[in-house]
Amino acid sequence: MTKAPVEDRGTYANNTLPPSGAQPGVVAAPVKPLPGAENAGKPGYYTVKPGDTLIRIGLENGQAWKDIARWNNLENANLIEVGQVLRVIAPGATPPPVIAADTGVVTRPVTSTTITPSTPTATPLPPASGASGAKPATPAPAVAAAPAPAPSAGEDELNFIWPASGSLLAGFDEARNKGYDISGKAGDAVLAAADGRVVYSGAGLRGYGNLVILKHNNTFLTAYAHNQTLLVKEDQSVRKGQKIAEMGSTDADRVKLHFEIRRNGKPVDPARYLSAR
Repeated sequence: MTKAPVEDRGTYANNTLPPSGAQPGVVAAPVKPLPGAENAGKPGYYTVKPGDTLIRIGLENGQAWKDIARWNNLENANLIEVGQVLRVIAPGATPPPVIAADTGVVTRPVTSTTITPSTPTATPLPPASGASGAKPATPAPAVAAAPAPAPSAGEDELNFIWPASGSLLAGFDEARNKGYDISGKAGDAVLAAADGRVVYSGAGLRGYGNLVILKHNNTFLTAYAHNQTLLVKEDQSVRKGQKIAEMGSTDADRVKLHFEIRRNGKPVDPARYLSAR
């Protein structure tokens, strides 16, 4: 005799019917949180958005994409998920201040500080005097310790040179043009605007063509886009004025250099930093 098949209908709260569309006997697997979800919204972390690449995330946060991959233990830098939360500052580093675009007000992220309570030191009694009516010696007034000097606000400031000799085609516009567009002929020299290290050299960022990104210090990056030829490799150190590329028109409507200065990952007007020609 053949037994009738047994169908496990699963267990639902309050013995109610299964949700619409659910198949009896099938229990939905719990949704696994994306890596780093517990850090969403914290200073120094970035939530991946549609269309993001590690190169773009690095540019917009003032970091080398390889560093971000290392800080987040990414085995494959091309595999990041929308909603994943990535560390974008070095472990132990203080997040940079946030500058409001409309007011210019600087807001520093709040970080937890451990305060160690001071232990009062016992004040020694004055030595005993042989005369019964002698007054105790008057202690010297306490001298307040001089506060440590505050770090200079401009310790990471740099003087940049123009990266190309052509005329200015388009100036800085925070909404439409995040840097300068500089004219020239195909093959014209593109120069490093300051000493730095190559953190990207390639064509993996849409809209920039053949691109070089230099990291100059903890504050500044510069980007050089639309090149015909790239002359430097990642992790290479370069000097101010060194030829790093040849001007071209990759991913552009004409031959030009698109040049950006980024402060803590945010594009800033190059006019504030470029030396006079």
